[in-house]
Amino acid sequence: MLELKGIHKYYNPGTVNEMCLFDNFDLSVQKGEFISIVGSNGSGKTSLLNIICGSIPVEAGTIKLEGKDITREKEFKRNRRIGRVHQNPAMGTCPNMTILENMSLADNKGKFFGLSRGTNKTRIDAYKESLRQLGLGLEDKLNVKVGSLSGGQRQAMALLMSTMTPIDFLILDEHTAALDPKTADLIMELTDKIVREKQLTTIMVTHNLRYAVEYGTRLMMMHQGECILDKKGKEKEEVSVDTILSLFNEISIECGN
Repeated sequence: MLELKGIHKYYNPGTVNEMCLFDNFDLSVQKGEFISIVGSNGSGKTSLLNIICGSIPVEAGTIKLEGKDITREKEFKRNRRIGRVHQNPAMGTCPNMTILENMSLADNKGKFFGLSRGTNKTRIDAYKESLRQLGLGLEDKLNVKVGSLSGGQRQAMALLMSTMTPIDFLILDEHTAALDPKTADLIMELTDKIVREKQLTTIMVTHNLRYAVEYGTRLMMMHQGECILDKKGKEKEEVSVDTILSLFNEISIECGN
C-alpha cells in the first residue's frame, strides 16, 4: 500500500513566481491497484510521480510505502522498490550497451557487483525466455546494441527491465506518448500482461483517454493539484472517453480557454 498524506509542494518558493501545486494533498493506493491518471498540462500528474519516486522533495506531509515512511528517503534507495518507465524510450536503457548487458544491469539492480563479471552467462537462457515473451524477436539479438533498436523495442525492454527484480510499485510516466499508435497499442498490451502476471501495484499517467478507460482498475483525473475524478471497480467500468472529454471541456471553460 502507498499512502500520501498532507502533501504540500511549492515551486519557486520565496520568489514572485511562487506556486503552490499541492496543498494538503492525500492519496491512498491499495496493493494490486492499477491506477490510470489523466489531466491537463500542469495539473500535477508528473509532479505526483516525481514525489512518489523521490525525484523532488515535498515541503510538508508524509509518504509511506508498505507502512514504511519514505518521505526523506533518497531516490536511489526508493528505486530498489519502485520500477519506473519514462516517456522517452532512451531513458530506460543504455544505448551503447548490448541487450545482454542491459538485461544484466537490470537483473543486478540493488546488488553489489564487487570484482565479479557484470554479465552472468548462466542467466542468458532466462533473459532469452523473458525477451521471447515480448514477441519482438529480441531473444535472438542479445549482442546487438540497444541504441540500434526501434523506439517500441526499447520501450518494451525498459518495461521488462523495470520489473525484472522484485518491486512494490510500478510507475509509468506517459510511456506510450513517444510511440506511433500501433506500437503504443503493443506496449499497452505488454504492460497489462506484465502487471497482471506479476500482480504489480501500478500508477500510469497518460494523455491517451482510451488507454485510461480500457486499462487499469481505477481512474483518476487531476486539475491544479487536486483529484477531481476518482472512479474504481464498477464505477470505472461505466466511465467513457466522452465522459472524460466533457469534464475536460468544463474545466477549459472555467479557466477561460
